[in-house]
Amino acid sequence: MEYRKLGRTGWNVSAISFGAWAIGSAWGSVNDKDSLAAIHTALDAGVNFFDTADVYGDGRSERLLAQVKHERTEKFYIATKAGRRLDPHTSAGYNKKNLTAFIERSLKNLNTDVIDLLQLHCPPPGVYYMPEVFGILDDLVQIGKLRYYGVSVEKVEEALKAIEFPFVQSVQIIYNIFRQRPSELLFGEAAKRKVGILARLPLSSGMLTGKMSKRSKFEKDDHRLFNRYGEAFDRGETFSGVDYDLSLDFVERLRPLIPAGMTMTQFALKWILMNPAVTCAIPGAKNPRQAEENTKAAGLPSLSNSTMKTIKELYNQNIQPFVHHYW
Repeated sequence: MEYRKLGRTGWNVSAISFGAWAIGSAWGSVNDKDSLAAIHTALDAGVNFFDTADVYGDGRSERLLAQVKHERTEKFYIATKAGRRLDPHTSAGYNKKNLTAFIERSLKNLNTDVIDLLQLHCPPPGVYYMPEVFGILDDLVQIGKLRYYGVSVEKVEEALKAIEFPFVQSVQIIYNIFRQRPSELLFGEAAKRKVGILARLPLSSGMLTGKMSKRSKFEKDDHRLFNRYGEAFDRGETFSGVDYDLSLDFVERLRPLIPAGMTMTQFALKWILMNPAVTCAIPGAKNPRQAEENTKAAGLPSLSNSTMKTIKELYNQNIQPFVHHYW
């Protein structure tokens, strides 16, 4: 496993980490036995950073991670998120009372006295113009409820505004072969401020595993069925905001570029890690097999310059017009 520095935290975190949305909710059927086994498999492979949220299964994934932390002896970091419990989800809801309540709930779910990294969970754009919100987080660090805090964002512009606040340690943003814009300006600005970059949805909702087809079926509780057009939350969260059939066609254009001995999943993850500005990619895994495949990507050879150039050209020709200026 490769390790990279996370912002100014002093932590070295695994370049392939573990996203816990899929073991919480909104990704179809999952059972806790498989989920726990996936977490253990990731740890065995050297993963030491896990990303979750209080709304993933109403705290389900937080509690699963707490269970594993009790069972293991090695140290690992758990990042969680707060804000999406608000209903309605408004900027005004990001106040001291609500944020404190959300954090206390996560502390209980995680069975801990302090949260390693708390991230605002894709708040409305107005929150980035409310310094008092970040002041609340500063106070929670001072009293020992949080070690550090960061943000999870939808748009590059939100990330650029967020990193103006001096104690933001990390930005979590969708970055994958389908969503390349963050590397153009954000990554450089984040590096200047020593802010970590967490690449979420690295496999574009599973599209970049290469295992989907026009015949693929999704369960009723799977966002890949119910949020294709943003019916439940930002449409960019599902298949990176790219049309399903267009995504399938693009995957087929990528297949000839995959080096021998590498799966498409690993190819997609390795593409992300080729950018040194990225702290880690955080793919999900619902079972040990997926976790093992993900983690092996870190140790595979780098992609060639010609491969990277071809991927960029394919993106510019086929995907860029549909996503680049939206997020």
